[in-house]
Amino acid sequence: NCRPPHVCSDIYDPITEGKINSVIIWGRGRCVESAAVCICVCAHHVMYIERVGVCECNCCSFRCFLLCQGDGSVNRVKRDWVIPPVNVLENSRKQFPEELVKIQSDKDKSNTLRYSVTGPGADQNPTGLFIIDPITGILSVTKPLDREHIPNFHLRAHAVDINGNQMENPIDIIINVIDMNDNRPEFTHQIWNGTVDEGAKPGTFVMTVTAQDKDDPTTANGMLRYKILSQTPESPSSNMFTINNKTGKIITVAAGLDREKVPQYTLIIQATDMEGNPMYGLSNTATAVIRLLDVNDNTPEFTRETFHGEVPENRVNVIVTNLTVTDKDEPGSPAWNAVYRIIAGDPTGRFSIPTDPVTNEGLVTVVKPIDFEMNRSFMLTVVADNEVPLTSGIHRNRQSTSTVSIRVIDVNESPNFDPNPKQVKLEEGLPQWSMLTTFTAHDPDRYMQQTIRYSKLFDPANWLEIDPNNGRISTIAVLDRESPYVKNNLYNATFLASDNGRSVPPASGTGTLQINLLDINDNAPRVFPQEAEVCERPEPNAINITAVDGDLNPNAGPYAFELPNRPSDIRRNWTLTRISDHAQLSLKISYLESGIYELPISITDSGNLPMSNTTYLRIKVCQCDHHGDCVDMERIMAAGLGTGAIIAILICIIILLVLVLMFVMWMKRRDKERQAKQLLIDPEDDVRDNILKYDEEGGGEEDQDYDLSQLQQPDTLEPDMIKPVGIRRLDERPMHSEPNYPIRSAAPHPGDIGEFIHEGLKAADTDPTAPPYDSLLVFDYEGSGSTAGSLSSLHSSSSGGDQDYDYLNDWGPRFRKLADMYGGNDD
Repeated sequence: NCRPPHVCSDIYDPITEGKINSVIIWGRGRCVESAAVCICVCAHHVMYIERVGVCECNCCSFRCFLLCQGDGSVNRVKRDWVIPPVNVLENSRKQFPEELVKIQSDKDKSNTLRYSVTGPGADQNPTGLFIIDPITGILSVTKPLDREHIPNFHLRAHAVDINGNQMENPIDIIINVIDMNDNRPEFTHQIWNGTVDEGAKPGTFVMTVTAQDKDDPTTANGMLRYKILSQTPESPSSNMFTINNKTGKIITVAAGLDREKVPQYTLIIQATDMEGNPMYGLSNTATAVIRLLDVNDNTPEFTRETFHGEVPENRVNVIVTNLTVTDKDEPGSPAWNAVYRIIAGDPTGRFSIPTDPVTNEGLVTVVKPIDFEMNRSFMLTVVADNEVPLTSGIHRNRQSTSTVSIRVIDVNESPNFDPNPKQVKLEEGLPQWSMLTTFTAHDPDRYMQQTIRYSKLFDPANWLEIDPNNGRISTIAVLDRESPYVKNNLYNATFLASDNGRSVPPASGTGTLQINLLDINDNAPRVFPQEAEVCERPEPNAINITAVDGDLNPNAGPYAFELPNRPSDIRRNWTLTRISDHAQLSLKISYLESGIYELPISITDSGNLPMSNTTYLRIKVCQCDHHGDCVDMERIMAAGLGTGAIIAILICIIILLVLVLMFVMWMKRRDKERQAKQLLIDPEDDVRDNILKYDEEGGGEEDQDYDLSQLQQPDTLEPDMIKPVGIRRLDERPMHSEPNYPIRSAAPHPGDIGEFIHEGLKAADTDPTAPPYDSLLVFDYEGSGSTAGSLSSLHSSSSGGDQDYDYLNDWGPRFRKLADMYGGNDD
């Protein structure tokens, strides 16, 4: 326990209970003689001995008596079973095994003891690092140690007799690996990137670089120091930055950082251990790249004092010209982006200057129409700034300005109607060829001296015409407010005014004339509804009728309803009662025969000059149920099918019956024909059982290429031409004359059919040209040595007449032909 002023005091140890008589304080070196010494204990177990009377070391110290025993290879003083920590220097190059410490119990005088150690490094991984002599108790290390791998080992020493009985309690042995400077510092990143604003003041923080050392950080071996080896470029000086040698913090040390001159600096940073001692310390380097951030320390400057442009009149969103500036700041940054303002020459705000984000040009754009007759040219004064203000401390000499000269181009403008639309109010019914108004337009192009002509563009009812020279509008038909072309009492017509365009293409403009038609009493009222139903016998209810009139009030209702005096039965059978704005029609008599009646009703409106009209009300008189609804037959017929529909249905039924009857007759006729054919078939030949007849597929086109003229049965048959001798086909005709087949008349008698068939059969049997042919055939040679037997072995000495084929008659009608050919009958 080190206390100032550099005096060591003992700390209570529970293992020894503070009763330490002797202790091994050094296990290496050689003891020369016993003497009183002063032992200095520095940090991290660094001890050394001064053989002086007074301790003058800088570490804490204590006095003791050094006792030399033995040969000096291992220094030991008497002690109980307690061993202090053992320090071993890593990466030792001594001869191994190297003795570290001797363990000996006080009981070895009376007993023969055996010593052993256990723990990591002994009998646990990594095994074999430490061994102990079981007789002498000397603990040794077998190979160099690496502190960075294992900084310390915790072993336990055991003492037993020859019978294995434990003589001492296990004792802990702590082996500390003393660090050596065997590792270089390593930077966390090989390349460090940092930024700092240009023009930054000295002392501005840039970034921090860090390195690590695997050696013990509590010793000088792991204590690093940083420094800057080089700076590239060395402008404006070679020491623009400095680094804190302990923390690695890089700051600016000089003024004059200018991105426009030097945009980036590269520093080589060195880290050295041993607290930066260049003689004993190990070093490593890394690169620090410092990029200067742009600030607005440069103002935009116009490339020209005056810019020129031109624009046609009445055009908007048109770019007149592009303004260009130069700025030394970083392109694309707010300090480089230009903002243009018009400070003079545009009092009405007809122009704006947005900025092109790519080129940084100012786009002079027209945002309001320009009239050539009002302004023929403009002279704008423009200034340019940046999106961000200048950095504080930067002095601006002057603000860059430029002049924009804009010429307005005159174009042929469309004539303008004034007012547009124009409204005219007049009564409907104005007679034809009446003059309504004058609708004229003026030409804005005062300097072109053009003539305007008028024409009609849209007149849905074709009521109007316009004079092409002076714009007078007249009627060519009577104006009717009740026309379907009139909406909300307004009639709209569109007219066209065109100039002659002497030096430029002609232009035209449109104007709308709105005629507000005032109503007059020119429409007579009509009864509504036009059809009604009543019962044959009077009922408590009646028919409510009213009138419709195309005119407006007061030329419409209230209306006066009246039944005519003639014919007389009208007033005798019907009565009409006025109620408010409508009237009720009802029967006066107790019964009226069912039917349809047309009742004339006279209606008069309330116009200034009243108009009357007699219209007919179609009334259906019918039988009614107890609810007062018509149920007569006419209504039933009306609700069902009409006469025409019923007739069409009956005709369809008759046609369907005829088709069914024809189908039945056709079926019966087919059955009769089938029965007639059965009579011509031999019943014996009809025994076919399950034999089915299928279509046969003949040969190709050459096999069926017969002379079709033979099917026409000519009177004479010409013999075939003689063909050269050679190999013949199976279906080739022999060179013989063909027989004359019997020729059937065009319409033979039915009784001669059998005779005709027998004659044809006999001619076919004697026809030598019918296959198979009795001719010599030549076949290809197929080789010799066939395993099949020779057909010559089938020799029979008997003739065909010796065989009895009568049994073929028992095989049925299918073999009758064969039985006839080989039977015993000579015929």
